[in-house]
Amino acid sequence: MACMSDSLLDPLRARYDVVVVGAGHNGLTAAAYAARGGRSVLVLERADHVGGAAVSARPFAGVDARLSRYSYLVSLLPRRVVDELGLPVRLVRRRWSSYTPVADGGLLVDTQDDAATRASFRRLTGSDADFEAWGRFYAMTAEVARRLAPTLTEPLLPRAAVRDLVTDGVGEEAWRALFEEPLGEVLRRTFADDVVRGVAATDGLIGTFADVDEPSLRQNRCFLYHVIGNGTGDWDVPVGGMGAVSGALRDAAVAAGATIVTSATVTAVDPGAVGAEVAWTDDGGRTRGVTAGHVLAGCAPAELDRLLTGAGRGAASGAVAGGSGPGGVAGPGPEGAQLKVNMLLTRLPRLRDDVDPVAAFSGTLHVNESLTQLQDAYAQAAAGRIPDLPPSEIYCHTLSDRTILGPSLAGTEAQTITLFGLHMPARLFRANPDGARDRALAATLASLNTVLAEPIEDVLAVDADGAPCLEVRTPVDLEGDVGLPGGHIFHRDLSWPFAEAGSGDGDAGGAAGSPAERWGVATAHPRVLLAGAGARRGGGVSGIPGRAAAMAILETSAP
Repeated sequence: MACMSDSLLDPLRARYDVVVVGAGHNGLTAAAYAARGGRSVLVLERADHVGGAAVSARPFAGVDARLSRYSYLVSLLPRRVVDELGLPVRLVRRRWSSYTPVADGGLLVDTQDDAATRASFRRLTGSDADFEAWGRFYAMTAEVARRLAPTLTEPLLPRAAVRDLVTDGVGEEAWRALFEEPLGEVLRRTFADDVVRGVAATDGLIGTFADVDEPSLRQNRCFLYHVIGNGTGDWDVPVGGMGAVSGALRDAAVAAGATIVTSATVTAVDPGAVGAEVAWTDDGGRTRGVTAGHVLAGCAPAELDRLLTGAGRGAASGAVAGGSGPGGVAGPGPEGAQLKVNMLLTRLPRLRDDVDPVAAFSGTLHVNESLTQLQDAYAQAAAGRIPDLPPSEIYCHTLSDRTILGPSLAGTEAQTITLFGLHMPARLFRANPDGARDRALAATLASLNTVLAEPIEDVLAVDADGAPCLEVRTPVDLEGDVGLPGGHIFHRDLSWPFAEAGSGDGDAGGAAGSPAERWGVATAHPRVLLAGAGARRGGGVSGIPGRAAAMAILETSAP
């Protein structure tokens, strides 16, 4: 059965083994695994389509270009999930890791040509020292990734076991650098050049509003997830766009027998001793309800708290294990910190350097992201100001995959560009969303233009109405568009990928504890589990928490 509007799906069963709240990629993953395990599964999604933030869309009037509207690259989706669910997902490896324009030159990191990368480091820094340090540093992260990635699809290990895994194979220095010392200290000690430090630091700041020296180490947790995906840390291009990934997961869930209902806005979740009651409104405004053996929350923990509060079981009673912060420590609400700009260009813009534009734009193009520039932007945003020179990263999907362009653009030089701006926290957009969005966009495009040989505006395509093909979304927009509290792309600050005492993970990852605790998806209610990015080991397009939630319930009860 295809997913359909609630108004077309009457009657539903009175009870399901599993009700999944939210049809983002994690919710769909949970549904597919649970249904394949013989459970009756109902998925409820407030939008009129599935995918959450992992979707493709045609945002420009009359222009046949399908852009990955929100999330846009894949690293953390385990090969195991692809194989177990038989997903027809194809990912393209990017040859060039990154290009960073600096004055009339730049730093190009070519994963297939060490000599060229060495020469680029030498031109920028004046010696081979940082190139050699770069090689040592990323050899270390690669070995940590190789050891840690397989644990992400197994029950949680205790912190001590993960520490042994890292130190026995890589060394004490690796554990200290990634898990104990602030990222800023590590990068300053490792690299001499400020630009090189900044290029490395960005992986700790994507979707995370933090100072690189923050004692909380949330920047370290973000960095870790950006370098361990599938044991390599590579960020790949999904052929067909991100919608192809969520579409494959939808098809897997439906083929396994799950029922997916769109235009269904869940209003309350009331866990009980023999079943949880789930209420929603359909696209006609009618109130509906169903009983569930278990509820798997693909939505953010803050949203789950709101739904439980609506049934009198919410945050006041500690509904979600771990509160709103990682490691079991309650904190302020989630806050996203990114500006997402989607563009269609008539051609790639000219760069000041004589670098091959295909090399520069195929990987990640870093804009004003030296460590000093990143720290300056953070300080300005933390003080409530849109940064004067916003740092950002850019990549071009169509240099790796032109299937997202329709026939009218075939044979042209048209290219899609994704810009991800850092240090743009939701607080900057609350008082005046439209005005602040315009100011942030203007500052970001001006920042981009400082590294180009021509204004980006000169190569923007126009839509059928004559408007520039440019779409900009702030954290506040993401909150409204996709239901991400605070626009936080990870639902809340990322947690370490192991069990910690006091985190709601049972006895910190031992054999005791419930299946939900051992898989890192527990809440204060045994019948309600986290299945989205806010679970332990959540974040990114991975399916890991969705699979973990399904594994927990498959261990809990028979079909």
